[in-house]
Amino acid sequence: MLETAAIEVNVDATSIEVHPTDVRRLPQAGEAYDIVEIETDRGTTTCRYYEAAGAGTGVVMVGGTGGGFDTPARDLYPRLAQDLPNHRISALRVQYRHPKDLVESVIDTVLGTRYLESQGVSAVGLVGHSLGGAVVIQAAANVPAARVVVAISTQTTGTEPVVGLAGRAALLFLHGDNDPVLPHRSSEDVYRRAGEPKRLVIYEGAGHTLDETAESLYVEVKAWLLKHLPGAVV
Repeated sequence: MLETAAIEVNVDATSIEVHPTDVRRLPQAGEAYDIVEIETDRGTTTCRYYEAAGAGTGVVMVGGTGGGFDTPARDLYPRLAQDLPNHRISALRVQYRHPKDLVESVIDTVLGTRYLESQGVSAVGLVGHSLGGAVVIQAAANVPAARVVVAISTQTTGTEPVVGLAGRAALLFLHGDNDPVLPHRSSEDVYRRAGEPKRLVIYEGAGHTLDETAESLYVEVKAWLLKHLPGAVV
């Protein structure tokens, strides 16, 4: 169970205390996931939890400003979430409370990682799309267990902590060169500031959600997670 002690989250040099008050896990008949509701003094963060029993490794996935359980690349997140438990990796999809607010979205994501840790996970991967690219970079800076960060079509705003992840987390950046929302220069900029290990892939002709290259992107993301997360069964 997630501890109810205060959690300190640092975003853009601002320290915020979050106080969890309750955690509910609700099985969903006919689904591959359980709903997890993390109640705090800032509201309730809702997640979908795909458990790999006994796994010490987990992945948190977050979307952009669209809200809900949004996903890029033709259902990348639900596909990964159902596949990763086969490799002894639990998966958690986080729904933002305020999807246009970077700070609150980072808080939601950190809460998700803390929930995985409460379930025995000691190594975490974080995957985010668009705004979520900055969110997972910020979250990884707050989570010592973070070992992998995947930023898809990321923005540059809020990515300053990427420098501090060098040598601690393996960083993968993915972007389309026909993105009308955020230019691929955004990922290139963050990649330049990041330390090793890191990788950058620019997909020719792909837009912001990378639907055009969904299969290649799925293979790339999964391979990076399996390569760099300890305890994964390939």
